[in-house]
Amino acid sequence: MGGPVAAGSLSDAPARERCRTGIEGLDNILEGGIPKGNTVLVAGSVGTGKTTLTLEFLIRGAEVGERSLFLSVTEATEKLMENMRSFEFFSPALIASGQLTLIDVPVLYAKLGLTQEELGIDEIDALLQTIERLLEETHAQRVVIDSITSLGYRMRREERIRDFMLRLSQMLAHHGCTTLLVSEIGPLPGRYSLHGVEEVVVDGVVLLGNARRQGDILRVLQVIKMRGTSHSRAQYVVEMTPIGLLLAPHLKGDRVEEG
Repeated sequence: MGGPVAAGSLSDAPARERCRTGIEGLDNILEGGIPKGNTVLVAGSVGTGKTTLTLEFLIRGAEVGERSLFLSVTEATEKLMENMRSFEFFSPALIASGQLTLIDVPVLYAKLGLTQEELGIDEIDALLQTIERLLEETHAQRVVIDSITSLGYRMRREERIRDFMLRLSQMLAHHGCTTLLVSEIGPLPGRYSLHGVEEVVVDGVVLLGNARRQGDILRVLQVIKMRGTSHSRAQYVVEMTPIGLLLAPHLKGDRVEEG
């Protein structure tokens, strides 16, 4: 006879409500999607598909009635519009209706008078207050910040970046947002952000990189961690198509370049 089942076992825990990304392969990896309210780092080097993945996440959410907010630090929203038009399922009506909102962070900097190269404590407070006001005005349920690395450049000091990340994550969770933070890979192996701070604070890390196969360079995706769900840690090849991102199992033996 088996012994008694311990109270409070993992099998008894209620399943977390999921935020389906709309990217079928990724939702399958995460057993239904990102646990709602999670803040996830989408890490990788230039050209690995970070912005494309996060845009599809927002558009798919807006399609099903979830208010979506994109805070763009590095690219003008006009360029993001051109990127979105490559998706067959994107409609400008999503923006016209307020379901999808695109904000240029440099414009926010100018309005707040944040012209100095390094942001101090008061300036960081002002930035956080402005982000919270945007969350309230847009009633955002899905949020993307592209990139959190660029915001960190303006803070520079590790303790300020850590404090900012903690406060930002708490704020997003308080408003019930499921959030993707784009991160440029740092120079040190094993890091998923430039400063090595961001990945400690967030609930999940999705790594995008490149793999070589018979002379070709393929984009690959791997979920490194995700609180609130079981998930595959295998690598998947990512193909960008007009109908969205497609994922397929990555063949073993191919050489992977992290980043």
